[in-house]
Amino acid sequence: MNLNDFDYELPEEFIAQEPCKPRDHSKMMVVCGVDNTSKLNSNVEIEHKKFYELIDLLHKGDVLVLNETKVSRRKIFGKKSTGADLELVLGDKKTELVYECRIKVHRPRIGTKLVFEDGLSCVILEQKDDMFTVEFNKDPELVIEKIGVLPTPPYIKQNVDENDYQTSYSNAEKSKSLAAPTAGLHFTQEILNSLKKKGIRIVKICLHVDYGTFVSIRGKIEDHKMHSEWFEIDQNAADLINNCIGRLICVGTTTLRSLESANYDCAGKIMPTTKKTDIFIYPGYKFKSKTDLLLTNFHLPKSTLLLLVSAFSVREIILNAYEIAKEKKYRFFSLGDCMLISKQKK
Repeated sequence: MNLNDFDYELPEEFIAQEPCKPRDHSKMMVVCGVDNTSKLNSNVEIEHKKFYELIDLLHKGDVLVLNETKVSRRKIFGKKSTGADLELVLGDKKTELVYECRIKVHRPRIGTKLVFEDGLSCVILEQKDDMFTVEFNKDPELVIEKIGVLPTPPYIKQNVDENDYQTSYSNAEKSKSLAAPTAGLHFTQEILNSLKKKGIRIVKICLHVDYGTFVSIRGKIEDHKMHSEWFEIDQNAADLINNCIGRLICVGTTTLRSLESANYDCAGKIMPTTKKTDIFIYPGYKFKSKTDLLLTNFHLPKSTLLLLVSAFSVREIILNAYEIAKEKKYRFFSLGDCMLISKQKK
């Protein structure tokens, strides 16, 4: 495969800088009849709806899987010892005071001291590609929620209200994500309540999204190494998924990655799983889960997320749908509109 095969042109004005309000009034492209066993599918049907019409497309017995992670305020602002401004996004903890992180600063060097509010500071120990290893003077977890802000994607140029970058069902006890599971941003509690009343089962799992989700593929697709993300599927979630009598619907790429990374028994049943995953899904991948539909936003050109969606569907079908989305003035990326991809015909 050639990475350029997953490229497309997108003028800046299509990149959503703020969410649709109300959030359930965003546009939803419905793509039915995809078949990833063939290159092209003449039976594909495309419709254009509003997200609140999702309830009309799902049936009693369907199972809807959500990622209930919450975005943490892990982006902090500070200065170098020279006075230059900087941004730091706190990542994985390596030892008590040593963390991996991403730093936006002019000419970062090993040994440079970085100073933040509330008496917090750190020293750069190591740099590897886009990641830095730093050692803090005290536990940053004690002050990060006080002095930090949500680490929104780099293509969003304006401030975003915190509530607009959290799903309506995010779990305050699971606040460790560095980015939102954006397909879930379209849901309201009213939508979820209506789905439950219709007999659709709601399943919540958790995957903490890492900032590495925005890392570009460099070189050959097959050689790309994915960032590692922690996820959990508990016994209740596994039972609901295994006992699904209708269709299985994944809300977002994070949810699908979790189901594909989970442990399965010899009968193909999903098992409770808690671990990290660095799974990279691209065309040619053989799916383990019985996912029938995928709800997802419109993704960046050449991104790992676009490759995942192309693996679930077909590259040509997805890129054609993206061209139609531009014609219909859909809004792209994290705060934009969404697409519901179905392997079945309408």
